[in-house]
Amino acid sequence: MKENLIVGSGTPLQHWRDSQRLANLPSVEVTELVPQGSRAVIVAPHPDDEVLGTGGLLQLINTLNRPLLLISVTDGTASHPGSSLWPACDLAYQRALESEEALTRLGLPVTELHWVRGGFADSQVAADEALLTAFIEQHLEPDDVVFSTWCRDGHCDHDAVGRASRQAAANVGACVHELPIWTWHWAHDDDPRVPWERARRLDLSAHAVARKRYAAQAFTSQIHEDPSTGAGPVLGALALERLLQPYEVVFVQG
Repeated sequence: MKENLIVGSGTPLQHWRDSQRLANLPSVEVTELVPQGSRAVIVAPHPDDEVLGTGGLLQLINTLNRPLLLISVTDGTASHPGSSLWPACDLAYQRALESEEALTRLGLPVTELHWVRGGFADSQVAADEALLTAFIEQHLEPDDVVFSTWCRDGHCDHDAVGRASRQAAANVGACVHELPIWTWHWAHDDDPRVPWERARRLDLSAHAVARKRYAAQAFTSQIHEDPSTGAGPVLGALALERLLQPYEVVFVQG
C-alpha cells in the first residue's frame, strides 16, 4: 500500500521561507512557459487546484491574452465524508461556484473561459486513469502547453492526473509541465524524491500574490471547519500559506 504523505501539520512554513534552494532556483518567465502561438491547458484534479497551483500563472497568461483551456477532472465531492452540512450533491454545486468566484477574483473572464468538466470520481481517479488519459487527449492540440499536478505530489488524484496528463500530452506531441501542491506539505528542500533539477521559479508581483490570496478565500467549503462532523478545514491555514508564496514552482518538462 502506498504511504500516505499528507498527514499531520507538515513541513513548517519557515523552512520554505528560509530555503536557499528555493531562493536560488532558476527563474522562468511566462513567455518562456507559454510561447506566442501556444495555448495553455490547466488540468486540475479538484476545484481549487487550478488556483492554488497556478493562480499566479493564470493571471500572467490572462495578461498576455494567451488562449486558455481549463480542465476540471473531478467535482471535489469527497472532501467532506459523512457531512450533513455538505452532502455530495450540495458540495458539487458549491465547489463549482467557489472555483468560478475564485477565477473571477483572479481577473479571468469566466463567462468566456473555455472550461470542461471531466466528471471523474473524487479520490478514485487512478481507477479510471486510462479513460482520463483519453479524455484529456481529446481536448489537446500539438501546440498546447499543459500544466498538471506533479505525478508524485502525494495525493492519489494529483498523481493520477499528473500521469494521465503526461501520457495524453505525449500522445499528441504537446508540452507538459507539472506543479507541486501537496509536495510542500511532506517534502523538504533537500528531499531527493523531488525533481529539483527540473524546478523553475515563476516570480509573482505583490499584487498577483494578493489577488491569489483573495481568490483562495473563495473556497469557503475547504477553509472552514465542518460543525456537522467536527472536522477541521480541509485546507488549513498552514497548508494555504505554503501555497501563497511570492512565486510558483514549475517542474518543467524534462
